[in-house]
Amino acid sequence: MTTLSCESCGMPIESGQYCQSCTDADGNLQDFDARFEKMVAWQARRNPDAPGEQLEAETRAHMATLPAWRNHPKLVGRA
Repeated sequence: MTTLSCESCGMPIESGQYCQSCTDADGNLQDFDARFEKMVAWQARRNPDAPGEQLEAETRAHMATLPAWRNHPKLVGRA
């Protein structure tokens, strides 16, 4: 069995491009801002003592490595 990764968040999935957390009720990828907010919130739950700026920077860095977001205008050209 081949394990795939969600192209939006990197979580393991069994099929398709995106996991259920990254799609809307119709199966479409959520927009960048919605995914960014939810991914920052997930990071905050994992590391509650981290400053918000750090969580946002780490989330941007992670999203920039993923196929769904690597060329997104809000990530391109950021260091």
